[in-house]
Order: sequence, then C-alpha cells, then structure tokens
Amino acid sequence: MTEPIIVCENLGHIYPGGVVAIKDINLKIYPGELVGVIGQNGSGKTTLVKHFNGLLKPTSGTVYIKGVDTKPVRVQKLAANVGYVFQNPNHQLFARTVEAELEFGPRNLGVPEEEIIERREKALEFFDLGKFRKNHPYRIGFPLRKLVGMASIYTMRPAVFILDEPTTGQDNVTTQIVYKLIKRLRDEGSTVICVAHDMILLAEVVERLIVMRDSVIIADTVPQDVFSNRELMSSTHLMPPQITDLSLRLRERKLIDKVSLSVPEMVDVLGTKLK
Repeated sequence: MTEPIIVCENLGHIYPGGVVAIKDINLKIYPGELVGVIGQNGSGKTTLVKHFNGLLKPTSGTVYIKGVDTKPVRVQKLAANVGYVFQNPNHQLFARTVEAELEFGPRNLGVPEEEIIERREKALEFFDLGKFRKNHPYRIGFPLRKLVGMASIYTMRPAVFILDEPTTGQDNVTTQIVYKLIKRLRDEGSTVICVAHDMILLAEVVERLIVMRDSVIIADTVPQDVFSNRELMSSTHLMPPQITDLSLRLRERKLIDKVSLSVPEMVDVLGTKLK
C-alpha cells in the first residue's frame, strides 16, 4: 500500500492572543492526489496548509512530510518537498528579473547549473513568460506576476504543490494556464493541494475535497458528494458551481438522475436523457 506523503495527527494551532485557528486535525494525503480545501473565511484553510511546508509549526499534535516530523525542520529544507504558491505574489517574489526568480529556488537546492537553465526555459515556455524574462517581476501586471510565482515553485520540482487561491485576480487567459498547470502536475505524478473559493476550478480539477468550518474538518470526500449536499454547502456559506446548482434543481424535479460538475458533464447527462 502507498504511504501517505502528508500526515496530520491531532494537529492544532493557536495564534498569539489565544485565537484557535485549527484543532484536532487528522488527515492523510497521498502521492499524486489532487486535493481541494474549501471553507468560509476564517475556517482554518490557509493555517492548515501552511503547516505542510513549515511556515507554521503545530501548537499541538504533529505533521509528518514523507515520514519526517516537521517541527524541528527548517522551512528551507521542507521546501525541497513542498512548494507553496502564495495568494499574493508580492509576498513571494524578490529577484530583479523574472529569469532570476525562476533560477533562485533550484539553485538554492543545489541543482546543477545546466539543469537550472533547462528548468528555467521550460517554465518560461509553459507559463508563456518568455517576453518578460528580463523584466522586474513588479513591473508586470498582477495576473502575470502570479504566474511568475507559480513558475518559481515549478522550477524547484517539489513532490507537493500548494496553490493558495490560484485563480484570484486572474484573467481568462492566465486562469486557463492555471488549469493546464494543475493537469500537468497531475500527469507528472505530483500531489496538488488547492485552497480556493473558485468552485468551478475545484469541481473540474480536483478529485478530493476537504471542507472546513470553525477550525475543523467537517467533510472529506469527492467533489460531487460535497457540491450536491445543500445542507453542507449552506453551512459553509459557499455556493456550488452554477451548472451543479442547475443540475441539482433538475434532479429535484426528477428530470435527471445525476448531478453534473461541469458543462460537458451536463451535456452528456441531458443527451442520454433525451435519447
């Protein structure tokens, strides 16, 4: 049986001032999984995932990455296995050019120079950033800056990618690149964890959905089970994708049997019903 890449045992975190951010979290995430984490603001989503690369350390309980307790391990060392893409790229970028930003991570990990250049060029091509390679990251627009943040983690080749609100502030073009990135990471065998309010992204991309409310996990199942549970969604003050809401209404009227997570799924369901 495959060993989990991330394990949380009775994980809790209390911020200064006594604010309980998460409590009693027991969770296992396996290699190659595409996992979404949802919940209303303040539910503990970001606090939870920041424990996976050591940005936060447990107040109680333990987090293991590849079997190693994260408590005594520095963030720099954990970064070799877990890459974190911040919601705001301004909290992440610091180099003078896009090229230098993409080179820093692998160079810091001791990757040979020839391979650093190869990784940089592949990232520039995939994220369509070639024409900005000599630009300062803060001299390009926010959507592109966010892609630079993702590309800088991609060049490090961690086993786990954490994407914090990857489509927030993105236009349609850069959003499609994010979708392609997640699918590419899946094909390459990486574990991807998305913290997001973008229900369409989660419905179409992830295979497992963790739902948080009031600092604890209240559901951990496939997206279809989460989005089709009106009571669960209502308790988190979140709405399912519009196409899913439509299919739920049609199912309630006994016009269809299956809940759809995407437009192509709905087309298939309606096509089968019409036949």
